[in-house]
Formats: sequence, structure tokens, C-alpha cells
Amino acid sequence: MSGSSADPAVAWRRISADGSIILELHCQPGARQTEVVGAHGNRLKVRLSAPAVEGRANEALVNFLASSFGVPRQNVMFIRGQNARSKTVRITSPILRPDRDWGL
Repeated sequence: MSGSSADPAVAWRRISADGSIILELHCQPGARQTEVVGAHGNRLKVRLSAPAVEGRANEALVNFLASSFGVPRQNVMFIRGQNARSKTVRITSPILRPDRDWGL
């Protein structure tokens, strides 16, 4: 893949040439708490405490990722899957790197 590198052991994460992190996620809305629970096939599974109603689960996901990576909410963007459980998101200019500990 031109312009990005991938850790072969971590299929759900790519690092773009500009330093952005692209995550392939499987989201489970309506959970007791918002948390990363590990790998789910080639995706990272994230449980969301918000229901999948009126965009609340997406809002919870953006808030969780922004907080986790130490970025403003506008630095978390959906690439695809905004209305599905399988989502691809980009985190621009991450300050923190919690993804290094996720899914292990």
C-alpha cells in the first residue's frame, strides 16, 4: 500500500505517511461501558456504552478515540462505515498512542 505502513501483526491499524493512524473497527453499541476488548478478526473490537440511536454510538466512539489519542474531536474522522458496525476511522496528529497496547 503506497503512502502508509502496516504492522503485519496488527491488521486493524495502519500508519499513513503523514503520521495519521487509520483504524479498522468492529463496534458493539449498547454495552455496559466503552472499552477496547481486543482483536475481532482483522478489526479491533470496541464496545460502546451508547446505543446505536440517533448517532449516539458514533458520538461515543469519536469522544472515546479523541480522549484516548489526546486529540480534539475534529481529528477523528470516519472514512467509511458510519452507519455500520464495521468502521474505518482516521486519527490525525495523535499525541498519545494507546493503540500499541490494544488487541494484544
